[in-house]
Amino acid sequence: MKQQMNTFAFAAALLAAAVGLRAAQEKTVPQESITASATIEAIDQPARSLTILNEDGTHEVLRVPPEVTRFSELKVGDKITARYQGSMVVRLKKPGEAAVAVESGAIAPAEGTSPGISVATERTMTVTIVDIDEAAPSITVKGPNGWTYNRRVTDRKALAQVKVGDRLDITWHDAVLLSVTPPK
Repeated sequence: MKQQMNTFAFAAALLAAAVGLRAAQEKTVPQESITASATIEAIDQPARSLTILNEDGTHEVLRVPPEVTRFSELKVGDKITARYQGSMVVRLKKPGEAAVAVESGAIAPAEGTSPGISVATERTMTVTIVDIDEAAPSITVKGPNGWTYNRRVTDRKALAQVKVGDRLDITWHDAVLLSVTPPK
């Protein structure tokens, strides 16, 4: 789920930021906030896993990391709510400026009487624009480890603000808060 959120956020922010990027050299783009809930249907204490029922009626098995110290307090029927919030900063790099690829994060237990956890990450990477297709319209960037990402652009004026070979630093700020409430 986090990977899908990051991919969506990357594409939206890259394209939205391109319009004002040349003039400002840096643009902060808020990302969509997402909230999802699920109900615990089964708990496997030795395996530290939960079987949950998602809002759409599908089931998933989640592995719970050891950082969740109050795992034993979870009960069948508890509702887990995940709140995702993020933002992104896109900065046009100066010629000759070194590329970056760094990631940091923190995990903290939630305060209060119910189990929960907060996870925050920050990731910065340098990408290079490798193709702009004005007919589609779309933009393709290449990042660390040679991965490429292509995305359609809905605002054609955005393409006029960047060119092939431009390098961008993209910094994601992501936070996820997981909270647990007993059944009503």
